[in-house]
Amino acid sequence: MDTTTVKTAEELGLLAEEFEQIKEILGRTPNFAELSIFSVMWSEHCSYKNSIHWLKKLPKEGPMMLAEAGEENAGLVDIGNGLACCFKIESHNHPSALEPYQGAATGVGGINRDIFSMGARPIAQLNSLRFGNINTDRTKWLVKGVVKGIGDYGNSFGIPTVGGEVYFDDCYETNILVNAMSVGIMGVNDMVSAIAEGVGNPVYIFGSRTGKDGIHGAAFASKDISEDSTDDLPSVQVGDPFWEKLILEASMEIIKTGHVVGMQDMGAAGITCSSAEMSAKSGTGMLIDLDKVPLRQDDMKDWEILLSESQERMLVIIDKGNEAEIEAIFEKWDLVYNIIGEVTDTGRVQFMKDGKMSADIPSESLVLGGGAPVYQREWTEPQYYKELQNFDASGIEEPSDLVSVAKDLCGLPNVASKKVTASLRSRGSRCSSIGAGS
Repeated sequence: MDTTTVKTAEELGLLAEEFEQIKEILGRTPNFAELSIFSVMWSEHCSYKNSIHWLKKLPKEGPMMLAEAGEENAGLVDIGNGLACCFKIESHNHPSALEPYQGAATGVGGINRDIFSMGARPIAQLNSLRFGNINTDRTKWLVKGVVKGIGDYGNSFGIPTVGGEVYFDDCYETNILVNAMSVGIMGVNDMVSAIAEGVGNPVYIFGSRTGKDGIHGAAFASKDISEDSTDDLPSVQVGDPFWEKLILEASMEIIKTGHVVGMQDMGAAGITCSSAEMSAKSGTGMLIDLDKVPLRQDDMKDWEILLSESQERMLVIIDKGNEAEIEAIFEKWDLVYNIIGEVTDTGRVQFMKDGKMSADIPSESLVLGGGAPVYQREWTEPQYYKELQNFDASGIEEPSDLVSVAKDLCGLPNVASKKVTASLRSRGSRCSSIGAGS
């Protein structure tokens, strides 16, 4: 056994037994780029390897469901009159705990891309937030940053936040929860799937350039937060809502041409995740030339390009022969774009750099429901839950002064309205609204 490589695998967040599993899949020892790919694709953030056992028990079928949970980038429900509602919720907890403004903002950006990559135009955003002790300086800093990040991105992108909630409890002091939701509307027959079909069809990347921000972001999101977590700040992405607005309009326009085969946004694990998931879904493959990826820096290594989670990027496959029409739309919206590869029949994602093969992996082995590991972890029922089940309220006397009780309840942080009143604004208050209806 190559102990040095095992050590590298463990430093990337993989288990020693997972490294052995990777060697069996490839029939050889993986190189660093391949090991990096497995580390992000087999992270909890991408594969749900520690939670999928329980997630699969949730209901996901229904007569009005047009896309079941896990089938596409987002859920899709028939709402009648030829219309469908597209929706998804996504967490951006770890990034927001370290850099609350960008962490929350990119959560909003990513969830909107999941919606419009399916062909739905986003019309509303929601959020569900959990913070620690409201009196600590850290919580105040986190609340201010998260709320401003959500508001600034949504306002700049032009989509209103129509509902939300916030809750404070000491158990969230270290690990806050920042859940963003986007809702979109589309025709019931207009869905674009995240597929890679048609051997020889060109693979485009479009949107913004690829940089070094967000590298190993998916693996970082699966780690525990500690005193050393500030070292992971480069794993936090940086968003640009104005750029995303251009990508939205371009996406809507290229879909209308009828030439789009499949499309997926580049969120966690970037190019790696999009190419692997789209290929595995279709049973096809992709050959990608990393030298053709538009970059922000000239010195990026193969694994850095593969794992970058730079925001506002999309991967789209079109019917070959229609490149000029598609590129004219990208030019119209002033987007960065390029053909970076093509669909193959190999069943593998293959990445070239400098004329050499940097990584060659069966796409099915990387994705949820394929070769990614699934664990059934030990669990116990929390003591507080048992105590709640045994709680008996029958012996509590009704208060004599209900008005006073109501006032006390309304003064609690988890009950009080989070809206900014006109009087507070007129006095120059720095209070922020945390989602309508919070």
